[in-house]
Amino acid sequence: MEQNISTIKDWLGTGSINIFGLPFSGKDTVGIRLAEDLGAKFLSSGLILRHIAEEDQDLAKEMKQGLLADTNKFLDSILPYLSRQDLQSYPLVLSSVGRWEGEEYPVIEAAEDAGHPIKAVILLNISEAEAKKRWQTAKTLMDRGEREDDKESSAFDKRIDEFIQKTMPVIETYQKRGVLVSVPATADREAVYQKVIEELAIKAHEIDREII
Repeated sequence: MEQNISTIKDWLGTGSINIFGLPFSGKDTVGIRLAEDLGAKFLSSGLILRHIAEEDQDLAKEMKQGLLADTNKFLDSILPYLSRQDLQSYPLVLSSVGRWEGEEYPVIEAAEDAGHPIKAVILLNISEAEAKKRWQTAKTLMDRGEREDDKESSAFDKRIDEFIQKTMPVIETYQKRGVLVSVPATADREAVYQKVIEELAIKAHEIDREII
């Protein structure tokens, strides 16, 4: 795996990798570890927005219902992070940055302009049934803290519906651009992570062959 990580580092440079998936697919788990291994900075749009929602009652209400943040509010809140000076010399690992159809284009442009071009998009694949099962397990174990959008079944179901209706078209855009990496995420965490590394290394080799 170390050789694959080295290959990915060389290919990525100061570019970025964006990770998508249904709730409980492991986006932040994979993203945080990937950032550590690549010497990258990890940015989660969900974490940023939940922090903003502490002061923004309208946003807090939307998120509590399982709704995605308004596109204008999302772009105004998240895009400035991509051009921060303290992140300039690092690659980025993004967790679901640009989840609503149409947001992907400003994200792609902002990342490019900031020197962090999106070089790969990972889709962590789990079924809706698996997502619901993991949500129920997390509620039993109480290992997700007090996230408002995890408390009620109706809000969680809305999050899944938002992903299908609004985020899947975003993922299809990245697929058409040739940067999508789809990874089954039903195995244990270590196996999923190893598969992510393998698929990213393959993507890096594909790009190298295209350049040659």
